[in-house]
Amino acid sequence: MRKNRVVIGFIGTQLDSGKGAGRWEKWRPTVSLVQHEDMVVHRMELLYTPAHQELAHQVRTDIATASPETTVRLVPMEIADPWDFGEVYAKLFDWTQAYRFDTEREEYWTHITTGTHVAQICLFLLVESRRIPGVLAQTSPPRRQQMGDAGSYALIDLDLSRYDVIAQRFGAEQRDAVDFLKSGIATRNARFNALIDEVERVAVRSRAPILFTGPTGAGKSHLARRMYQLKKARHQVEGEFVEVNCATLHGDGAASTLFGHRKGAFTGAAADRAGLLRTAHKGVLFLDEIGELGLDEQAMLLKAVEEKRFYPMGSDREVASDFELIAGTNRDLRTEVAAGRFREDLYARINLWSYQLPGLAQRPEDIEPTLDHLLARTGTELGRTVRLSAEARTAYLRYAQSPDALWSGNFRDLSASATRLATLADSGRIGLPLVEAEIARLQWLWQPAKAARDGGGAVGDAIDLNTLLDEAQIKAMDLFDQLQLAAVLRVCRQARTLSDAGRQLFQASRAQRTVVNDADRLRKYLARFGLDWESVIRGER
Repeated sequence: MRKNRVVIGFIGTQLDSGKGAGRWEKWRPTVSLVQHEDMVVHRMELLYTPAHQELAHQVRTDIATASPETTVRLVPMEIADPWDFGEVYAKLFDWTQAYRFDTEREEYWTHITTGTHVAQICLFLLVESRRIPGVLAQTSPPRRQQMGDAGSYALIDLDLSRYDVIAQRFGAEQRDAVDFLKSGIATRNARFNALIDEVERVAVRSRAPILFTGPTGAGKSHLARRMYQLKKARHQVEGEFVEVNCATLHGDGAASTLFGHRKGAFTGAAADRAGLLRTAHKGVLFLDEIGELGLDEQAMLLKAVEEKRFYPMGSDREVASDFELIAGTNRDLRTEVAAGRFREDLYARINLWSYQLPGLAQRPEDIEPTLDHLLARTGTELGRTVRLSAEARTAYLRYAQSPDALWSGNFRDLSASATRLATLADSGRIGLPLVEAEIARLQWLWQPAKAARDGGGAVGDAIDLNTLLDEAQIKAMDLFDQLQLAAVLRVCRQARTLSDAGRQLFQASRAQRTVVNDADRLRKYLARFGLDWESVIRGER
């Protein structure tokens, strides 16, 4: 389908001016755009300041004469100082935010020959950052002025993937995007910050599937939605954000929910159903807990991801849906593939960009800024300012950042804790007694999990070294080493990750080290016995 051409640009207060019949004998850049026989401008968004309203109306009239098929929309801009970069950029930015770009049906040319140099620079930046999707248009007068000669025009495609030098100037905008993905929280964990930096680059440069792994409550769903909003702001997606938890899909309902069905496809299918993949057309589909999908649904999903086409249930005709896929899981899909529960070809397709989101207990330094963010947000909802007293803050963080705070629900636990504190705070002030009560509540909440972690759980927690080591290895070990290894393995079995187990095992000595790498220390310890993390978790060699 051929798209309609839309030109955006400022009126030229000098170059576009002119009255009487003589104005047709001079080259006027805005009017010249509609005088080229090789292309048609369907609509023009003509920006002007109120002081030049009369000229804007004159130019619109002249364009109607030269090109009746061109619609001109006059866009007044209240700019007090057209040479003030901050003011001009702010006005244009606000206009782009409110403007309804339709990149599926229209192509956009931004005319930068007219307007002040400041306006031209601002338009350049907005096109380069994709706030205005499309290309730059530059017009030039003919070598010899003749009546009706439109001169020439050139298009400049600011594809950032080809202009790395230009892209470097957008460090500030990239930082804003990263901050957006983190919801404005000044996170301190270096590993997490590096992860979000890369996710931001992938989000704005790639349409390939992305896989987020990590424990429940680590923020996979939240990050997926923020990525969609970032893409939407850059005009990279037009459709909806569609989210589904695959753990809730079972039987015929799983395929029907995802891929749709035809009436009568199965018992209870009383009408046609489009399915969520079609709902996500031109948008983003987030499949949370993708590891819970059945093998049949996995095969259908693979075809849909690769070909953008699939068969609804009960239909012999394919349908199309051009969606971007983000998947989330709290399982190790490598293990699921090895066990035959997850298709290897689908895993390979969605694993191009794979990110392990750490749990809250793995980011103790981020608890304080996240808590402040949550308290501010809850305070806004309650209509008051909420603050921790100095001693209350110290007491809360001392416990929250200690090994005793499990944060098994991750950010859901912290969010619930902040909500309780903010709601119960008298006059918005959270004092020490309130924090002590909250700590007691958290200790009660995590008591069963802590008992299991510390070895006070069921007899089934006992470790049989014979399942991991051969008889000769065990006989060569002192009883001390056997007991120590069994205790280490018990912690590993109950920990969420290798890093989590290492942090629990080395909780005292890690504070005395300048470089902390608990996971590497534990990995080397296990290697002494010919073990690795995967074999320990499986419980077999």
